[in-house]
Amino acid sequence: MTMNMKKYLPTRQQLRETKSLRFLGDRIFDKNLWRFNRHSLSYAVLVGTFFCFMPMLFQSIPAIMLCIWLRCNVPVTIAVIWVSNPITMPPMMYFAYRVGQWLLGKDSTPRPDNFTLESFLSQISELWQPLLLGCVVCGAFFGIIGFVGVRLYFRWRAVAYLRRKNKPHKD
Repeated sequence: MTMNMKKYLPTRQQLRETKSLRFLGDRIFDKNLWRFNRHSLSYAVLVGTFFCFMPMLFQSIPAIMLCIWLRCNVPVTIAVIWVSNPITMPPMMYFAYRVGQWLLGKDSTPRPDNFTLESFLSQISELWQPLLLGCVVCGAFFGIIGFVGVRLYFRWRAVAYLRRKNKPHKD
């Protein structure tokens, strides 16, 4: 049983029509960036997972630039980044914030009684460090877990193939 992930991923033409990626020119369409092999997929999951935890707009742009440099699968990277969407982003950011708080040894941030611009700005100045640290740590941690998972999956498939191939035939 093989997974056909290709049907869920953006095509070359869809990416070619994406305005925010046009500055990359034809480099993004290098055939090595579209291959489904152990190296390409494991690094794509690592890059995509790391950037899906980054609290920034247009995560795909730096992720694709890193894909070009690492020569890993662009559509898989983008698909993994899409894990962070308007529904999943708040719990992911809260989790990353709590991880950052824990790593910095900070207690929870007090909540103001009434919401004002001043209270919002003071909250931001206290929140950004644990949030950013938590995002980097969570992105790296879960990215490495995904990287190792893809490598183990390919290893498992190779071993299973070799066992089938070397199995004596009964006539």
